[in-house]
Amino acid sequence: MICVTGVSKHFRNETAIDYKDIAFDDGKTYMLLGASGCGKSTLLNMIAGILSPESGVIEINGENMTTKSQKQKDKFRIEKIGYIFQDFKLIPEMTVMDNINILRLEGVDTSSADEILERLNILDKKNKKVKHLSGGERQRVAIARAIVKKPEIILADEPTGNLNFAIGEEVIKALVEISKGKTLIAVTHDERLSKYFDYVIDMNEMTGGRRDV
Repeated sequence: MICVTGVSKHFRNETAIDYKDIAFDDGKTYMLLGASGCGKSTLLNMIAGILSPESGVIEINGENMTTKSQKQKDKFRIEKIGYIFQDFKLIPEMTVMDNINILRLEGVDTSSADEILERLNILDKKNKKVKHLSGGERQRVAIARAIVKKPEIILADEPTGNLNFAIGEEVIKALVEISKGKTLIAVTHDERLSKYFDYVIDMNEMTGGRRDV
């Protein structure tokens, strides 16, 4: 379980976002829905340990992540979390498999890559350079790279943000299907995708909006 309690985050422009307490159950899928600037991606990055809150506690399976050093947070993220970035974070000049196998440098076993790529319907692209793939195919590669780690938690920041709705819907369906049994938290602004998730959290209601600090 992921518990977010009494958390606030300050920004350089001297504003802050205060979050209401939120809990995410193991093995469930969540959509964080809301307008730009309401704190969706910031919350995701705090859960991942990329950002740190100014106050409050984030617990993952009973571990207080906010008291850990950045090195400990990074280690936890590498071992336990699959993070899917909006801009994919792929290396265009490398093949699909090379983009996945680069995780071996972090000690990740990538032997299940073929099976995952097949489930995502891109196994036939495994030896193609990423720069030759469509946007939807690149996003599926990014999903495969996150899933191959066999993470307990999957975080997806606007996974369909760069795609048209039809392709984005297919990507979300594939993501939810391949995430079964894991905790999935996906940030999006597209309410039409809510039917694929167990729970939808309106982040406009879960924060008090930005305030001056």
